[in-house]
Amino acid sequence: MPIGTLGKEIANCLDENNLDLVAGYESHDLKHIVLGYKMTPLDEIRMQAFMLGNGNYTFPCIAILIFGMLLLPHKWLIFAEDFKRGRVVHPISSWTIEVYGEKQLIDMRKIITDNQINRSHFSIPKIVRFSAFLAMISGVFGMLFCLPYLFSSSLEDLVGAGFPFVGGTILTIGGLIALSNLTQKSNLVLNK
Repeated sequence: MPIGTLGKEIANCLDENNLDLVAGYESHDLKHIVLGYKMTPLDEIRMQAFMLGNGNYTFPCIAILIFGMLLLPHKWLIFAEDFKRGRVVHPISSWTIEVYGEKQLIDMRKIITDNQINRSHFSIPKIVRFSAFLAMISGVFGMLFCLPYLFSSSLEDLVGAGFPFVGGTILTIGGLIALSNLTQKSNLVLNK
């Protein structure tokens, strides 16, 4: 690719870091280059904070950010700034190398800085949806963690794992009910 294009800059960055392009993660490397985040653990977490603010509500994005926040609590203010920065930029999660690889990197960065939008704070449905998914993920994780202990012959194991297993079930069902209510409400609005 010609010098200065996004594709060329991605190739240069991968070469500098002795990395290969991983199939299925090309757009991830694109975001590192366009947003200016290095390929370090800290910048990876910062980029996920940006992407979450930008509307990328995927499990990997949320999981990396949560683990990053747990491991680096002294960097929360930086993560918050990255999140805020992502809030005012048009969504870029759908950008791909195939579409933007031949574009000039300067032009791509200009799109991000010039086309800022004013998003309102989180809407209640988005908060509920995020909380529902988080509850369901936590519940399933809790149930899977407790599952082996439920087959123990020890009464202590059964009681000790039984209550968290029931709690995980309640979290999962609560998340499903919340999502169902959101879907039902949005269908009522659409049918009016």
